[in-house]
Amino acid sequence: MKDQTFTIKSNERVADGIYRMTLNGDASQIVRGGQFVDITVPGKFLRRPLAAMDWSGDSLTVVYKTVGKGTAQMSELKAGAELNVLLPLGNGFDASKCREKALVVSGGLGASPVYGLVKDLLARGREVKLIMGFNSAGDAVLVEDYKKLGVDVTVVTMDGSIGMKGLVTDAIRELQPQHDFFYTCGPKVMMKAVCDMLPGPGQASLEERMGCGCGICYGCTCHTKKGPRRVCADGPVFDKEDIIW
Repeated sequence: MKDQTFTIKSNERVADGIYRMTLNGDASQIVRGGQFVDITVPGKFLRRPLAAMDWSGDSLTVVYKTVGKGTAQMSELKAGAELNVLLPLGNGFDASKCREKALVVSGGLGASPVYGLVKDLLARGREVKLIMGFNSAGDAVLVEDYKKLGVDVTVVTMDGSIGMKGLVTDAIRELQPQHDFFYTCGPKVMMKAVCDMLPGPGQASLEERMGCGCGICYGCTCHTKKGPRRVCADGPVFDKEDIIW
């Protein structure tokens, strides 16, 4: 875990209230999709934990939604501004658990944390089926990014404004995608429904309000079958069979 200074390369609106920020700096220590970073917003006491969408040796991309004063302030930052970033944090998805075919199910901004996972799966020669759920077309993010990777993508929206109409579970029921392992990230109610629906093994990325982001404050503790676990340090990714919803 390092405390580093990154420089904003771009900070662009990509959907309703959703922004993609690319920063220049050393992100080489991030090794798995699902890991996150903690970003200091000038003038704010607590850092903002954001999933690492994509990264390389000298750049980092995050996708975030303006839900409060801190993220609203982030959305106004311009290229050239410097930010203090703590990284890498958390335990990400384990792509090695998939033998041949992976099913990846995302909801809303859950499309961001699984991007690195999908790239990892493809690099390992795995076949990936991705189901992306959104409320409406205005919320849809990263769809084209995944298509550029050559992934088989199905988009589902609650109002039917793009893709299939309904829930991600409706798409799973209709498509019956073949897989030996699944991964999911999104709203808790969606992930629970996916885990309840799919009988095989899988992993889910949980989200809780975080204080420190690095396991010190225990403010994001959740209950698992292995006892209390910190989402920021022991997770955010947990095996399906360990999660107590």
